[in-house]
Amino acid sequence: MTEAIRVLIEQRAAIINRFKEELIHRLNLPYEPQDLHEDVSLLGAGLGLDSLDALEIVLCIENCFGIKIPDQNTSILRSINTIVDYVLTEQEKRG
Repeated sequence: MTEAIRVLIEQRAAIINRFKEELIHRLNLPYEPQDLHEDVSLLGAGLGLDSLDALEIVLCIENCFGIKIPDQNTSILRSINTIVDYVLTEQEKRG
């Protein structure tokens, strides 16, 4: 495994863990970070979160990672993985 790939994997894991911890804390979810699968649907049937929770998730992303979520772009909130992909992409754009 190349050094660049190893660094990217570690960076992704750190973002996933931080987001899971913040999500659980901010929404008072009865889970531990390891209980949340990265592909679980956040809104609706998956975790059963609603539109108020979605707003809190957006605020969480913006505050934790300094990244603005475009209005009406709820596809980013589909799962933990889609959020992490967006955070990594935006961080890469900033350099």
